[in-house]
Amino acid sequence: MDDLSRFLADVHKEVLPETDGQVASYIPSLAQADPDPFGIALATVDGQLHTAGDSEISFSLQSISKPLTYALALMESGFEAVDAVVDVEPSGEAYNRISLENETGRPANALINAGAIASTSLLPSGGRMSRLLHFYGQLAGRRLHADAQIAMEELEGGHRNLAMAHLLHSFGKLADEPVQATRDYCAACATMVTTTDLAWIAATLANSGCHPGTGEQVIDPLVVQRLLSVMTMSGMYDEAGWWMVRVGLPGKSGVGGGIIAVAPGKLGLGVWSPRLNEHGSSVRGVRTCEIVSRELELHVMGSHRPPSEDGLSAPTAS
Repeated sequence: MDDLSRFLADVHKEVLPETDGQVASYIPSLAQADPDPFGIALATVDGQLHTAGDSEISFSLQSISKPLTYALALMESGFEAVDAVVDVEPSGEAYNRISLENETGRPANALINAGAIASTSLLPSGGRMSRLLHFYGQLAGRRLHADAQIAMEELEGGHRNLAMAHLLHSFGKLADEPVQATRDYCAACATMVTTTDLAWIAATLANSGCHPGTGEQVIDPLVVQRLLSVMTMSGMYDEAGWWMVRVGLPGKSGVGGGIIAVAPGKLGLGVWSPRLNEHGSSVRGVRTCEIVSRELELHVMGSHRPPSEDGLSAPTAS
């Protein structure tokens, strides 16, 4: 076993006893999920994959789909068109809060539900889900599918999401009919992935949009720069501040129990465990990201260079 795999195994062993939190209850398929599985996967920008625990069990992408949809909208519709309907400001609110800018009617960012629905609507409605699944699959490095049962449950229980879509439509910030935009948003959330898929997705973002395994340039580097900036400010909703202090990486969580964290130029981390904290993020997932970031010295605000003789930080050889 190599050093990174041994390290992940140790982290898994350390975090496994933590059983705080509850599975998401508002979607029947998630409410019935086994709360105990726990997987970690780490993919480096040079194409190495390291895993620990239940890294090959499938679960739904949920809100981790939001930054990916936003990236596709930016590439296909352009920055100006997207910025006209979705802002890039941190909301500091829960993911499903009904809130739009008073004057413009724009959602604060693309990572809250209202912003994700608006981003979804910017993609052409004909073949939209096929295009999204193909794009998600390019990021993961394999073909993906959406679970029809979970998508239906999301839509049937998504009265608040439908309300947001109609409100966006009333402001002229929805490029599609509200029900269709909401249906496709729910289907995107129902995309099935593994922890390993999350690691490759995160590593592709860490590698300026080029998949480290396939070598395919999936996302334009400027789009990745925008995406990681928004994820840094807003990926963890109303715990974004604590996330940045403790983990210090662009990240995104989903109520399915998944989390991605991106160390630009270095690696992508994927974690999955269904028990959630009060903010809707995996308890074990957040803890794992804290440990990995600290032990591998990944915090984007950190300075980990040894001091030189004059007391100043000296660069290390790459």
